[in-house]
Amino acid sequence: MTVVDARAALERGRPVVLIRPPAVQQARDLWEILSIPSQAGPTALIVTVPDGTAAEWAAAAPAGLRVHAVTGFARTSRVLTDQPPQVLAGAVKDLATLVERSALKVELITSVVLAWPEALVSGAAAAPLDTLLGEARDAHRIILSWNPTLLGDFLERHARRALVIGSLPVDENARPLPPVCRARYAIVPSFRRSIAAREALDLLNADVALCTDLPTRDELAALARLGKGEPVVLISASQLPYLRSIATLTPLALPSGADRALDRAEVLRERITRRLTTGEVDAELALLGPLFERFDPAEVAGAVLAIQREDGWGKGDEALPPVPTDSARVKVFVNVGKKDHVTAKDLVGAMIREVGVAKGDIGRIEVRETFSLVEVASGIAERAVRGLPGVTIRGKRVAARLDRDR
Repeated sequence: MTVVDARAALERGRPVVLIRPPAVQQARDLWEILSIPSQAGPTALIVTVPDGTAAEWAAAAPAGLRVHAVTGFARTSRVLTDQPPQVLAGAVKDLATLVERSALKVELITSVVLAWPEALVSGAAAAPLDTLLGEARDAHRIILSWNPTLLGDFLERHARRALVIGSLPVDENARPLPPVCRARYAIVPSFRRSIAAREALDLLNADVALCTDLPTRDELAALARLGKGEPVVLISASQLPYLRSIATLTPLALPSGADRALDRAEVLRERITRRLTTGEVDAELALLGPLFERFDPAEVAGAVLAIQREDGWGKGDEALPPVPTDSARVKVFVNVGKKDHVTAKDLVGAMIREVGVAKGDIGRIEVRETFSLVEVASGIAERAVRGLPGVTIRGKRVAARLDRDR
């Protein structure tokens, strides 16, 4: 069956089920099936699990299609009023709240996409989802599912007699297909995947097949046949049931944030020890001598490290690594720069108004020719990476990620 079959079914009012692994990049053909009228305001909803994938849909949208990810009610309400998108993507509770507040006119919705509702139909989101679908009863239904047999009564209520496109994960006797291999996995937010991949390779210290995107059954089987040991797959929590259905899994414990902080602290202590035991510090002691008469030497050492961290003294390998603290900052890469006529003030305004970041959590901003680097407090880095995609600065829609080189 093809995209043409799916479109024909939808035009006749028949729901469509696309069998796809639960990952945005595995559902590229959805955009060909989805019919978007030219009227103002959102006419299509993409209902997601509450794990941040709404922003991934906005980032994956074809050029020219306006897709807005619901990451904050104030921002979304303003966008719906000032510059209405064609497609709205968000978790079911967020979309239901917009309907309750009359910010979203559900009667204008012509298509509803349910992105892998296996994680929704039996939990706390089940009731709001039923309500939302009931209010959009006349909208076309497109359901992305990795195993429609798990949806049971839900399909009977909301997608009766649906056209199913794709192969069910069962054999000729309707039994679940067996796992294709053994694999290791780690649950990692999408914005940390590139960093986590390096950590996994360092941890395993071996040549392994590593997936930062969720593979299909056939793709994982092909990786296993390479003979490089058990493949390693980095996934989100909602993708675990699917991965468990295609592989026999063993968790891979990656270093936590606390582990990385301890490692950096240990490196710093080792460097200081090496300098004290093998290096010359006479000139430095002479410089600091007058301070030792007024303050405890330990306090003087702490002050020197604090100043070094603030000012970034030193270059290359001899520069001291940052001391891990609760106020540590990380850099966020943003795909706008001087060529887009963007200034640091524009970026600060977008972070505060559109993402809800406090001014005190924003540090140094480097605006370069084609991109910018924004320092933010480590605790709000995830919010910044999820909230910035889809924001428009100087007429350009923004994409963001953690700066991989740092």
